[in-house]
Amino acid sequence: MTTAPATPLQIGPHSVWPPVVLAPMAGITNAPFRTLCREFSGGKGLFVSEMITTRALVARNEKTMHLIHFDGTEKPRSIQLYGVDPATVGAAVRMIVDEDLADHIDLNFGCPVPKVTRKGGGSALPYKRNLLRSILREAVGNAGALPVTIKMRKGIDDGHLTYLDAGRIAVEEGVTAVALHGRTAAQHYGGNADWEAIARLKEAVTEIPVLGNGDIWSAQDALRMMRETGCDGVVVGRGCLGRPWLFGDLVAAFEETAGESGMRKQATPSLREVAGVMRRHAELLGEWLEDEERGVIDFRKHVAWYTKGFSVGSEMRRNLAMASSLAELDEHLAGLHLDQTWPDGAEGPRGRTAPGKRVVLPDGWLDDPYDCAVAGADAELDTSGG
Repeated sequence: MTTAPATPLQIGPHSVWPPVVLAPMAGITNAPFRTLCREFSGGKGLFVSEMITTRALVARNEKTMHLIHFDGTEKPRSIQLYGVDPATVGAAVRMIVDEDLADHIDLNFGCPVPKVTRKGGGSALPYKRNLLRSILREAVGNAGALPVTIKMRKGIDDGHLTYLDAGRIAVEEGVTAVALHGRTAAQHYGGNADWEAIARLKEAVTEIPVLGNGDIWSAQDALRMMRETGCDGVVVGRGCLGRPWLFGDLVAAFEETAGESGMRKQATPSLREVAGVMRRHAELLGEWLEDEERGVIDFRKHVAWYTKGFSVGSEMRRNLAMASSLAELDEHLAGLHLDQTWPDGAEGPRGRTAPGKRVVLPDGWLDDPYDCAVAGADAELDTSGG
């Protein structure tokens, strides 16, 4: 393959440079985390909201309406929708257009968690080819000038691969770009992502951009994925957990390939610098939730990711993960050995890494891949986010 192209990623009318997308992650890619990532990238790239359930959006669920709020500086505003009923998806997209709620819509066909797949959603849905087509037709048909993209997995398991069929259906129904996580739902986040599948999708889908996702832990991984697969851009998920500065690395690496800047080393912050980012992250969450305690409590899940590789004892990690106020968090952060430099063990997998178990599916889901029936009256989740 050739080296990573020094060209922007075109998502409808939106030119994205570098061709890097923050993956939507439930409970993670809320407005505060997107703000941090955008600050490190200088506003370059595309940053997608956490998953928004179409049923909850149409019903104007209070939590959902809060999740779709974008900072005034976020351009383009990017929403990921989850839905299993074509009519509900179409209504949600029409609402976004009519009320000017976003500039780009991504559809989730990649989530592997049981509460989603047991309703025929996420990574289970592309197996039903005609249902997938119907949902895409409703979404694109109601989107007007807004670009619609999709994110998907290889399939349910190695015996039920769907990504090539789904890619062709996406092209035929007017989708603007497709992103592939190189794992099946059965793999969950275990093992290694199959980058060869991304290359095969790129060979099969030439009309629209193909993005690759899976096992991008550094900027060099992103460049290598593009070289090895020929994909048009990358989607970064778990690689930025506790590492929002990765987006600064990605900008520098891609601009170097374009000859726009000199060589810049990978960010290697000291623990003191990391602690400063942790504090800001918790503060942003409190402001967003309009409740300092709730913000610090929500931040707790990030502690292990930020401190990975540093010499932080189990008691101190526990204290940080039990803080309930900014003052308490400050006290525990001040108790760290803050002069530690970036450790050798700081890189590598973070977040969920264990392989999944049997994929939970609706009864009879695998009987007919062309059945267009929705999994039931309650198939749509009624809440959004993590």
